[in-house]
Amino acid sequence: MRRQIFWTSALVVLLGACQAIAQAVERGPVTNLPLPRYVSLKANEANARRGPDTSHRIDWVYRRRDLPLRVTAEFEHWRRVEDIEGKGGWMHYALLSGVRTAFVQTDMTPLFQRPDTQSPQTALLERGVVARLRECQGAWCRLELDGARGWAEKRHLWGVEAQDDFE
Repeated sequence: MRRQIFWTSALVVLLGACQAIAQAVERGPVTNLPLPRYVSLKANEANARRGPDTSHRIDWVYRRRDLPLRVTAEFEHWRRVEDIEGKGGWMHYALLSGVRTAFVQTDMTPLFQRPDTQSPQTALLERGVVARLRECQGAWCRLELDGARGWAEKRHLWGVEAQDDFE
């Protein structure tokens, strides 16, 4: 009976350790920042390459400053990024900014005065609008764009994860 209790306890400890490892955040080998993470395009035009060097072929040319991108890997001064469609490639880190932005995925997404659907609407956002993320709390993010400010539900945005909370 003691042996069975020991093995059951050992199994519980082992399963707990496996779960903790699975939940551990992967870190970039260069920056030690979480992977994946979101950044924005600093330049008005930027090339996404097949590999982490200027000798690699250009797969995509992005022409939208502040576009949110997801960093999925790091190598020296290069970051592998992907856009809302999962397309992307390697970009030099100087083309990227830590400023958080979000892409509105749902047409006519309401922007509210407070993080509450019962509060007054301040604007309606079209699909494709890129807004600056000021903070996120729970299921809401405070956005700013072209003088408009307000709160939108995270589920309408790309460039922020459901668990992201920041000020």
